[in-house]
Amino acid sequence: MSKRYLCYNKLWKILIDKKMNQAEFRNFVDVSSGTLTKLRNDREVAMSVLIKICNAFDCDIADICEYKKAEESEK
Repeated sequence: MSKRYLCYNKLWKILIDKKMNQAEFRNFVDVSSGTLTKLRNDREVAMSVLIKICNAFDCDIADICEYKKAEESEK
């Protein structure tokens, strides 16, 4: 079975487009520093956090994250 993970690159692109840094994002969406760390490290966060981000940016979950297959070199 292939290992898979969540990737939040789309979220970081949204922040770049909005000229928003991660601290501003954290305050705007009202997430903890621990959650921000999880997002930066492509780790799983609660669905409620993803919904909160989508509501803040008026977007869909697919607009902020992807479910990707890990590369062979990452195993």
